[in-house]
Parts: sequence; structure tokens; C-alpha cells
Amino acid sequence: MDQKQFVKQMVDFHKTSFDNSFSAMVMLQEQTEKMMKSVLEQATWLPEEGRTVLGQWISAYKKGRDDFKKAVDDNFTKVEDYFSASEKPKK
Repeated sequence: MDQKQFVKQMVDFHKTSFDNSFSAMVMLQEQTEKMMKSVLEQATWLPEEGRTVLGQWISAYKKGRDDFKKAVDDNFTKVEDYFSASEKPKK
């Protein structure tokens, strides 16, 4: 098997593994967020400032999660472009 083809398959495998793991993590975080919101609705003892801080915390981790996913996707695209460019015949 050609080494370039082998590396390309390996990168594709890692990208698929990452995407699946990331999707599972997102589902877990969304379920945790739903559960936390349900608890907060019943927690009458928590002041509004505390609820605001928790809302900001949720927004921050979602932004961080989305930024991380974008960075990883961009780098996988760069690697794929590198190997696809090396397959093209040189003029």
C-alpha cells in the first residue's frame, strides 16, 4: 500500500473517531445542562445573581467547545489539503 494512502486513511480514521467522541461529549454536556436547569428552576433559595453566573458559565463552555471543534476541524482540513496537494502531479 502506498504510504500517502495509508496516512490519509489514518487521518480519516482519527477524524471520524474525534467527531464521534466529540458528539458524545456534546450530548453529555447538553443532558447535564438540561438537568442543571431543571434543578435551578426548583432551587428557590438561589439568588438571581447566582443564576446569571451559571448562565454565563454555560455560555462560556459552549463557546469554548465550539472554538475547540472549529480549531480541530480547521487542522484536519489542513492535513487533508496537504496530502491531497502532494498527490497532484507536479508541473
